[in-house]
Amino acid sequence: MSVVPADVLPGGALAVEEQGPVGAAELGPKARLWPSLVAVYRAQLSRARVARIPLLFVATFQSIGIMILMRGVVDGGGEAQAVVAGSAVLVVAFVALNLLAQYFGQLRASGGLDHYATLPVPPAAVVLGAAGAYASFTVPGTVVTAVFGCLLFGLPMTHLWVLVAVIPLAGAALAGLGAALGLLAPRPEFATLLGQLGMSAALLLGVLPAERMPEAVRLARDLLPSTYGVEALARTFGDRPDWAFVLGDLAVCAVVGVISLAVATWAYRRAAVR
Repeated sequence: MSVVPADVLPGGALAVEEQGPVGAAELGPKARLWPSLVAVYRAQLSRARVARIPLLFVATFQSIGIMILMRGVVDGGGEAQAVVAGSAVLVVAFVALNLLAQYFGQLRASGGLDHYATLPVPPAAVVLGAAGAYASFTVPGTVVTAVFGCLLFGLPMTHLWVLVAVIPLAGAALAGLGAALGLLAPRPEFATLLGQLGMSAALLLGVLPAERMPEAVRLARDLLPSTYGVEALARTFGDRPDWAFVLGDLAVCAVVGVISLAVATWAYRRAAVR
């Protein structure tokens, strides 16, 4: 029997060392924002679809009931325009501010953020996808409320197409605020409370005519993101709308929406790492 040195064997220790270190496995490409956003939006849309009928019923008929009550107080003119515009945007506030705050508050408390943290999905896609899914259900209710209000107060419906811009811009501003409240609240009960307080503020400061408010309340009204969506819609009910002011209000909504969604994304990252 012959003795063979270990260094000449293919599987020997020295032969393995001569092959050099094995290269590290390469990771796949990072998920892009838009495909991730679409995926999260579809998932949240199918989940929220179960509650769409009660959601639409409550949000829409709440605003219609408020307009019917205000009909006995407001006759017409600028006050009627404010009531109809505020009631229409209130549908968006009910979902984007109130329900979204509750959703993210419960998601944080139940550990649902850990599920999203394990997925290769950017934080912005999670926030935007959930906000977009919930806000999508506000479109029919907002349109029905605006049309009913125009018929109730005798307002023209010529420029109701501006809802195409008001709904997503006001919805983005309110959805970012609602998501941030839900993610920053220490407990889901506080998230629910903050969401309801925000919706109450949108109700009182958005539906009631600004001319009847004290100066301090008007200042608080200017700080509410939905105010500018209400103003943009209310201006279109006039005989000759000043489109420069309408575009200015919509621009403010867009800027506030970007800021609020950025804050919500930061709040999501902060809550996900805890």
